[in-house]
Amino acid sequence: MSDVIEQAVAKLNEKLADSGFDGTAKFVIEGEGSIMLDANGARAGDEEAEVTMTADADTFQDILSGELNPTTAFMTQKLAVDGDMGAAMRLAPALG
Repeated sequence: MSDVIEQAVAKLNEKLADSGFDGTAKFVIEGEGSIMLDANGARAGDEEAEVTMTADADTFQDILSGELNPTTAFMTQKLAVDGDMGAAMRLAPALG
């Protein structure tokens, strides 16, 4: 597992701890790998999910750090969303 994925999993678990997110989501970080999110938290993985969000490593880091709003990233085409937009919207507050 890459350092980027490992650090992102740790950060996402902090952010998701009290979020109540009950769906399944996958983050694909281009050139690094994938992260699965569900009611149990975040982990490295590449499974089916309700929604798949794809971004480069810099965009993903900016979202996790709070420098970039996930909705803004989507609207500026820095973040691609495929699947259930509702699941992505439920996840956005936990990331921001």
